[in-house]
Amino acid sequence: MTDSTWTLTAADGELQVLTGVGGPAAKMGHRLTIAMASWRADVTWRGSKPIAAELVVDVDSLQVLKGEGGVTPLSGPEKVVVRSNALNAMDVKKYPQIRFSADDIAKTDTGYRLTGTVEIHGKSRPQSVDLEVDDHGGTWVMTAEVPVAQTEFGVKPYSLLMGTMKVADEVMVKFIARHPK
Repeated sequence: MTDSTWTLTAADGELQVLTGVGGPAAKMGHRLTIAMASWRADVTWRGSKPIAAELVVDVDSLQVLKGEGGVTPLSGPEKVVVRSNALNAMDVKKYPQIRFSADDIAKTDTGYRLTGTVEIHGKSRPQSVDLEVDDHGGTWVMTAEVPVAQTEFGVKPYSLLMGTMKVADEVMVKFIARHPK
């Protein structure tokens, strides 16, 4: 039996990071929706079973879509500053990509559990992702939400006002992609 590969990119879906705000002055900050505009996922199939998957994200493709909450709405110039701060925190020049490689894929009631390793900021950690797969007629729709603690990967969450307002350590990574049958 020969293997085949599905390749998915940002043209097939979205990869977003949702942040929270912490600290005593949290009400002043914005909960951000960030898009990763350049990514590629390769899924290797053996017959009708997925046997491996890899997601590679270009950190420099980070785009700040919106900010909710805060004292004032998040302006265009503020989005530029937020992007710059995030890229500095991620040390994008030294660590230009984020990777998730799954070498164990198990069928679940709603899709698949992908178990492997995620590498962020030069640090690798084991990671499981529950990928929900829905049949939409001629298209498969795949979704996942995964919490990630930045400090587990050596990323220091951005803070202001001597730490009284900061990006929450845990962010939520949301993925959705479509693939024709």
